[in-house]
Amino acid sequence: MRKSIRAIKKTSLLAKMTFAICLIAVSSSLMSFGAFSTFTGTADTSASNPITTTCTMTLAGIGTNAANNRLTLGASNIVPGDTMQRTVNAKNSGSSCLNATTPIRLTSRATGCLGTCQSSLLNTDTTNGLQMAIDKCSVAWTEAGVAPAYTYTCGGTTSSVLTSVPVIQSAVTLNNIVGTSGTDNFLRVTLSFPVGAGNTFQNLTSQIEYELASQQRAGTNQ
Repeated sequence: MRKSIRAIKKTSLLAKMTFAICLIAVSSSLMSFGAFSTFTGTADTSASNPITTTCTMTLAGIGTNAANNRLTLGASNIVPGDTMQRTVNAKNSGSSCLNATTPIRLTSRATGCLGTCQSSLLNTDTTNGLQMAIDKCSVAWTEAGVAPAYTYTCGGTTSSVLTSVPVIQSAVTLNNIVGTSGTDNFLRVTLSFPVGAGNTFQNLTSQIEYELASQQRAGTNQ
């Protein structure tokens, strides 16, 4: 299994959070995460010049291997009917500068990625390929099982972020995600391998990159 962290510098009006999941049917997989940019500007700090700083946006808690951050764990020898649960806390540890009225959208791709991707029937077959669902817990998920086959239950309130869909999506709206600085979003990503998948799925590999994006707030008087 390999793990990597990529720093992706952004200067556009989109604040982006990116992570990649690679699922391999008969060998180990990898999952990696790249945080989006952090940028700060400071004016002269003398008495005659007040301090001015630009918005900072960072994603905390990704790339570790601990409870509620298990995206770095792979899956091996998956067969039709298997499910894989992985958790992540998507948390903006920077400034509160996202547009509160703009939904956070998910794009997942297996080609044209920021990093390395790989496509196969696991992601191109929308019926028997991997299916994805995302749920959120109001508190940290309770973890059970033995690595990497963890399962998770919610001791608080569960809400749906994304109902089950094929793993490849383009700018699909996510529900119940909060981009406010310092707010935890305890997510559980469930990937399912449908029972209808046949022998054509043997020995396949898909590496899929996920991108969460939302707009910065509009300019205002400061």
